[in-house]
Amino acid sequence: MTGGASGDGTPAPAEPLLSVVKGNPDAEELAALTAVVLSLAAAGPERPSEPAARTWVRRHQLRLAPTPGPGAWRRSRG
Repeated sequence: MTGGASGDGTPAPAEPLLSVVKGNPDAEELAALTAVVLSLAAAGPERPSEPAARTWVRRHQLRLAPTPGPGAWRRSRG
């Protein structure tokens, strides 16, 4: 047979996303855990929180040091 269906035409049960190996969580706890796991999977890879040292070296070479004034916080990001 193909397509994961059983002999009577109903789909075969899917592989479980999570399995509890210790404890006895209730439905609400499992729902919360599933929501967290799915949100982490959908978030994708994290970006580095700090710019690379190369960015600051390049800004220094071009004399783009942050200067006081309107919008200075935007220029300081790199």
